[in-house]
Amino acid sequence: MRGVLVDAGPLVALIDADDAHHDACVETLKSLGDPLVTVWPAFTEAMHLLGDSWRGQKALWSRIETDALMLAPLDAGDAPRMRELMEKYRDLPMDLADAALVRVAERESLTRIFTLDRRHFSIYRPGRRRRLAILPA
Repeated sequence: MRGVLVDAGPLVALIDADDAHHDACVETLKSLGDPLVTVWPAFTEAMHLLGDSWRGQKALWSRIETDALMLAPLDAGDAPRMRELMEKYRDLPMDLADAALVRVAERESLTRIFTLDRRHFSIYRPGRRRRLAILPA
């Protein structure tokens, strides 16, 4: 799989023009050559954050429907590693969306993440590799 992982924060910021990170996220998106990839937990979190706006939720659904955003599959085989990651980073703590994104990074050898959560993603290490490259830079 080819792509850039994307967390809930940029998914919201790209849609909500009033979000403080909107402009930076739009510029980052323009610079990407690879497709955006997320996971159901991050998508769910973004939907929750857009909960006061059906228009925003509809715009997020349209990104899936138009293939502007791909959902990486997760299955029962990923659960033990996600649990292990959440336990390893319990002092932060790591939430389910972050664990799922790191798991997909490991499994698919993805090296970049589009996130506003620099604090956590600068600490996470997929597998035994270096940390993920965080966008926006």
